Amino acid sequence: MFTPEAFNIFLIVMSVLALAVFIALYFFEAGYGYLFNPKYGFPIPNRIGWVLMEFPVFIAMMLLWWFSDARFDAASVALLVLFQTHYLQRSFIFPMLIRGNSKMPFGIVALGMLFNTLNALMQGGWIFYLAPERNYYADWFSKPYFYIGAAIFIAGFVINLQSDYIIRHLRKPGDTKHYIPRGGMFRYVSSANYFGEFTEWVGFAIASWSWSGLVFAWWTFANLAPRANSLYKRYEKEFGEEFTSLKRKRMIPFIY
Repeated sequence: MFTPEAFNIFLIVMSVLALAVFIALYFFEAGYGYLFNPKYGFPIPNRIGWVLMEFPVFIAMMLLWWFSDARFDAASVALLVLFQTHYLQRSFIFPMLIRGNSKMPFGIVALGMLFNTLNALMQGGWIFYLAPERNYYADWFSKPYFYIGAAIFIAGFVINLQSDYIIRHLRKPGDTKHYIPRGGMFRYVSSANYFGEFTEWVGFAIASWSWSGLVFAWWTFANLAPRANSLYKRYEKEFGEEFTSLKRKRMIPFIY
């Protein structure tokens, strides 16, 4: 699938692209959700948009796993379960729970589909193909990486679910007003759902103990941190002192 040299180049290119995205998003808001902007493409319903964005990585990872020689290797299966737990929820459950009739631009959806496909190649290429060639995950369950990383991943997953639940229940049916999310990790940051997702992929990077996992965690931060900053500014503008008096950080408690 990949030679080690080609895979390393792939990771370097993805890391540099993440840096470019990180810088660009401080100048151009990712226009979906609370920051919806039609200049990024014709609008499609949020439910459809989320499914289209997220399901490619779920399907691609399953195919990469199934056609690999490592499909019954315990460590590979354990990492697959962690990864797919997030994308099963994000691809097929989360969209069905979305309330209202909000929309997102198709351009954002297309970019999400592209990145998720490339990310499947990053994670699946390492876990199911390159790592087995090196016998990298031999005796993996006797090492601390998987347990520490899995615990961090699960904590992030729970934070993400709880934060999405809080956001989803800010409004009563028919209400179109905006509200400040409260409770859970929103006590500390204005984008607790992003903190949860970032925590998940830091945990996954540790559990897989891989450069590919680290690059994905870096991509997650590069994509979500500027958006958390934009949301923070939007809350400041809309709610003023009601929001600023809460003294929250943007995405990472006590830090950013």
